[in-house]
Amino acid sequence: MPENTLIGTGPEVIEDLVDRLARFRPVPRAGLGAWPGLPEPDLHRLLDHWRTRFDWSVQEHRIAAYPWVQTEHTAVPVRSIVARAPGDAPVVVLLHGWPDSVLRFERVLPLLADVTAVVPALPGYPFAAPVQGGGLSTVAMADAVADALTEWGIDRAVVSAGDVGCDVAEALAARHPELVAALHLTDVSQLHFLRDRPTGLSDEERRYVERGERWQAAEGGYSHEQSTRPDTLAVGLGDSPAGLAAWIVEKLVRWSDCDGVLTDAWDLDEALTWVTAYWVSGAIGTSFAPYAAGEAKDWPRVDAPTVFTLFPRDLVNAPRPFAERFFRVADWREFDQGGHFAAWERPADYLWGIRRALELAGPAGS
Repeated sequence: MPENTLIGTGPEVIEDLVDRLARFRPVPRAGLGAWPGLPEPDLHRLLDHWRTRFDWSVQEHRIAAYPWVQTEHTAVPVRSIVARAPGDAPVVVLLHGWPDSVLRFERVLPLLADVTAVVPALPGYPFAAPVQGGGLSTVAMADAVADALTEWGIDRAVVSAGDVGCDVAEALAARHPELVAALHLTDVSQLHFLRDRPTGLSDEERRYVERGERWQAAEGGYSHEQSTRPDTLAVGLGDSPAGLAAWIVEKLVRWSDCDGVLTDAWDLDEALTWVTAYWVSGAIGTSFAPYAAGEAKDWPRVDAPTVFTLFPRDLVNAPRPFAERFFRVADWREFDQGGHFAAWERPADYLWGIRRALELAGPAGS
């Protein structure tokens, strides 16, 4: 691994983290709202576990054992897990979202031994190679991933994604169609109704947009803050591990199919591994870049055959007619369980979408 990676976090970083956690200062809460945040007893239990029992070095060594590679000749350096299967195996590119990292796919990777799995750490996110300026828009990320695939000798792949990764995947398929044999997505980007909303919506599509607007009003404050004041927010979250944990773990609880109980989807060590990856990398501020960039999706309907797998506790699921405005939808499946982090929560169901996209792509993703 090249220098400036997360692998090999110095003891002073962990000592500082433990010291900050020991000096956590609870403050009075507003006490208003239907769901005012991570409940205080749950937060205290999480922080106590982080300070007294969680061992980052164990997790870091485990993560370092993945087959990491980094580009050498691209304009934007890209670091990625590249688990190569023998022979002329098809390639599957897995694109994560926020507030996670490549760790979103840890439960899926063991199920993909027969394909070459490429899991880029998106620029500005944990485990990523440092880039000039800190973070990138999703369009710039897509271009960077395209350059990386070319450098690694990959000329055709199935691309599977969720959340921010869906925006990257869409841009990748639109701007570099020669690289994308098929898509597997878990959501249609909300930007399609938040910006440049199409005209002539059906009643079903209008109900979806209204539902999305209600969700944004009730739950989307994080997105508005990350898009309009990313640097101010980054100061608080980057300086306070308690604040960072509260910000991220609230989303793990609210967005997953766990009925408000974190440990129904993650054990404490797993959840804290996701949070600590942001803390030791200092990546929380740069991870806001896709929200702040505000780029338009100025391309025609994506032509790659696209499989959608929808999970009931995801944020705002679009109906198929809305998705078909932007993608050539080849298959559509709605599952009974699962949420926003479907690759983690329901890996076998998520895998179905990958396998279906591989079928549509043909032999070796051709």
